[in-house]
Amino acid sequence: MQRTRGKPRPRHVSGAVALAAGIGLVLAGLPAYGQSAAGASSSGRLAAQTVNCPTVADQLPAIPASAQAEVDRNLALLDQQIADANRRLATSAGQGGANFVQNAVLGPLKAKRVATIKRIATAIGRTAQRPAGLDALAPCTLAGATDPGAGASPPADPSADPSADPSAGATATATPGTGGAAGGGQALLGPSAADFVDINQVPPIAQPPAGAGGSKGSFVSRCGTNQNKHQNPDNFIVAPGVSNGAHHTHDYVGNLSTDGFSTDNSLQAAGTTCRGGDKSAYYWPVLRARTKADAAQADQSATDLNIGTIQQPATATLQFRGNAVSKVTAMPQFLRIITGDAKAGTNGGANAKAAWSCTGFTSRVTTDKYPLCPAGSRVMRILDFASCWDGTNIDSANHRTHIVFPDAASGACPTGTKAVPQLHMTLTYRNLQRSQAQIDQGRLFAVDTFPEQLHNPVTDHADFENVMPAGLMKRAVGCINRGQRC
Repeated sequence: MQRTRGKPRPRHVSGAVALAAGIGLVLAGLPAYGQSAAGASSSGRLAAQTVNCPTVADQLPAIPASAQAEVDRNLALLDQQIADANRRLATSAGQGGANFVQNAVLGPLKAKRVATIKRIATAIGRTAQRPAGLDALAPCTLAGATDPGAGASPPADPSADPSADPSAGATATATPGTGGAAGGGQALLGPSAADFVDINQVPPIAQPPAGAGGSKGSFVSRCGTNQNKHQNPDNFIVAPGVSNGAHHTHDYVGNLSTDGFSTDNSLQAAGTTCRGGDKSAYYWPVLRARTKADAAQADQSATDLNIGTIQQPATATLQFRGNAVSKVTAMPQFLRIITGDAKAGTNGGANAKAAWSCTGFTSRVTTDKYPLCPAGSRVMRILDFASCWDGTNIDSANHRTHIVFPDAASGACPTGTKAVPQLHMTLTYRNLQRSQAQIDQGRLFAVDTFPEQLHNPVTDHADFENVMPAGLMKRAVGCINRGQRC
C-alpha cells in the first residue's frame, strides 16, 4: 500500500490478527488450545495466547518518498516476525519451564524487532530527520497467559536499552542429564542420548566418480582455528545491529572485527587472522563439552540454554572448490552466504546442510545425529556453501535466493546463475571421543543453538562474507580452473 508524505498510515497487524492471518493452516493440524498434544486438558491455560506488540507504523513521522519502499518492506517484516512468534507459541505449547517463552519466543522476537526498527529509522534518516524513540516499541508481551507455568515471564522494560540481551534476567533452571521436561533437565536443554550414533553404525556413502569437465582445483585460505578466542553471540548477516542476536556463541576466524554491528566498510578496514590479506568473515556456532556439573554455569550463555566448555577446533580448513561441469568466476567482494538452518529443528530440513563425521570415517556422514568417534578419531563437522550466484546481488532478503546450490545429480548451476568458488568448511575436534555409556551418564557434547532448538545436531550452520582482495580472489579462481591445489 502506497503511503505519501503527511498522510495517515494504516495500522499494521499484530498479536491475534497476525496469528489468524499467518498460521491458520498450521493450527488446523494441531490439538485445540486447552489440550495438550496427547489431548489432555491443560487447566488454567487460555486458548488465546498470542504475542502482543506495539504498532510501529502509527508512530512514524512523514516518510520521504525515497524511503517508502524500504520502510514498507520492514513494516511487513515486523508483521511476519509476529506471525512467526505466534506460530512458535502454538507449536511449542507445554514445553519448557517458567522462562521458556521469554527465552524461546519473546526474547528472540525483541532482538529481531530491534534490528528491523533500526533499519526503518535509518531509511528515514537518510533524507529526513531520523525518528527517535522507536526502540521502545521493540519489546512485546504475551497476551492471554493465565497459567504461570505457561512461561509468560514479564517482558523486558521497554525503557531499557533495546540492544541489550532480550532474555536478560531469565534463569536457566535445567539440569543436564536428569531428564524430564517438567523440571527442565535433559528434555529441555537437549541433546538426548538418542541424538548420538556410533559412527560405525552409519552406512558408508558411495563416492561419486570424478567428472570429465568442470574445474577440479582448490584453494585453501589459511586462517587458523580461532586461537585468539574471537567469540560472541551476534550475527551481522541475519540480525544486523543487534547484540546477542544469535542467542548462541559463534567462533570467528579471518576478520578480527566481526560482531553484530559489522558492515562492509568496517570489515574492509579491519585486520585478519588469514594469510594473504584475506579479510573475509568466517563463523560458526561453537561446540561445547559438558557434564552434569555444568548445570551450575551462570552467564549469558546459560540464560540462552548453552552450557559447557567451549571446544577450540583442532583444525579449521576453509577450502574453495570448483564446479563439476564448468569453470568458476570470481566471487564479488562483500558477497554474503549462509549455509544450513540454525532453526532446522523447528523449521524442518529444507535448508539444513549439517554433516557430521569422524576423521578416518569420512565416507560415513550423519546429518541428524552427533557422531560417537573411536579413540584416535576426531569429531568432524562438514559445512558446504552454495556456489551458483545470480550475477547481480551480494545478498537477498532471506540470504539464500541470490546464491543457490548446484543440481545435486549433475553438479550444474541452474539457468541464470554462474558458478563461483564453493566454500567447503571442515572443522575437527579433539577430546570429544565418547561411548554410548558416557553419553547415557551425561557426558555430552553439543553445538550451541537458539534456546528452542534444544541442541539438535541438524541445526549446524555457518556464515561467510567475502572480503578477499581482488588479487587473492583472482589467484583462487586461477588455481581452481587450472586444476591446481593451492
